[in-house]
Amino acid sequence: MSTIAFSNEKSPSQGLGYAAGTVTVLIWSTWFLATRHSAATPLGSIDIGLIRFGIPALVLSPVWLRTGLLPKGVPLHLLAIMVAGCGAIFFLVTTLAIHSTPAASSGILLGGSMPLATALIGILLFRERPDATRIAGLVAIVAGVLILLVRSLADASLPWTSFVLLPSGAVLWAGYTHAFRRSGLTAIQASALIAIWSFLIMAALALVFGISLPQAPLPEIGLQILSQGILSGLVAMVAYGTAVRTLGGTQAAAFTALTPVLATLGGGFLLGEQMGLAEISAAVITGIGVALSTGIAAKRR
Repeated sequence: MSTIAFSNEKSPSQGLGYAAGTVTVLIWSTWFLATRHSAATPLGSIDIGLIRFGIPALVLSPVWLRTGLLPKGVPLHLLAIMVAGCGAIFFLVTTLAIHSTPAASSGILLGGSMPLATALIGILLFRERPDATRIAGLVAIVAGVLILLVRSLADASLPWTSFVLLPSGAVLWAGYTHAFRRSGLTAIQASALIAIWSFLIMAALALVFGISLPQAPLPEIGLQILSQGILSGLVAMVAYGTAVRTLGGTQAAAFTALTPVLATLGGGFLLGEQMGLAEISAAVITGIGVALSTGIAAKRR
């Protein structure tokens, strides 16, 4: 195992962080749709997990081969929280819920909960003190998510597991966000380690429970390779890590609140689903909340 070389260079500009956060939520909004779609195919959670983590583990193999699976200088508990928080455990918990929950509702319960869980962990465990502007942003995010949630509950009944598993996934992701920020790893190093460890976990589960990949049509496998392996597993992971490094954990996580908004707007404009005053109001309010909580609108000192 080699020792991680920690850089003392200045962080990239905040503009890069905002761009990375935007890329992340754009990819995540399509991830909900692709994961929900997989419920109607022969592909199971283990099959999709092998794709999601196998591709980035292969692409980033030069990185984790150089750092080692247990890189020196990175506390084991932080690495474990990172792998669980956005790797195999997070994936299995959220995929199970998404398969039985409409994509828009999944986006609300998971994407809307992420910034709140991240902010609360930062305040309670790490004594973070967000300023009034960012607190106002979080309040706006809560208001926007509640509007979408009430609308969703009025249209369809959701299984109780959705209200347990998806917020639990948000807490796992919040743990990853704070652990990564304190690990000293770069976004690419963290993505590589999470991918290889999660792939090994999925491979072990595949040996025990088997896989359905040979029975799945090639177009379905291709869709999951693009959505899960390349976009979500590789591009979004590096992009989110970049956002955390440049903006901070709580501010970067605030971008995830845009995921349910994009899912709602995408359903209205692209799929012809009903989009009324509630959806438009939620989009505007949550968008304002993200701007405030990420510090975009904060007064320069």
